[in-house]
Amino acid sequence: MTHRVEIEYCTQCRWLPRAAWLAQELLTTFETELTELSLKPGTGGVFAVRVDGELVWDRREHGFPEPTAVKRLVRDRVAPGRSLGHSERSS
Repeated sequence: MTHRVEIEYCTQCRWLPRAAWLAQELLTTFETELTELSLKPGTGGVFAVRVDGELVWDRREHGFPEPTAVKRLVRDRVAPGRSLGHSERSS
């Protein structure tokens, strides 16, 4: 199965570095499960993460995500049951 993650970030807020860092974290963790990860420029304070088109994190509702929280949400959709190792235990 192929999985796609999209991180939409606000260019007006200059959140590209944050989005790129989160993208790197996800690609490193799910290098065999993800077939694509895209960074989508947006405006209006948006910072959202989607997996296969499904919104899993929205800054407007939840604030900025900790990487472990997003990894759990992505894992639940692309590799259910898989352990995230030390990052999961430390939170």
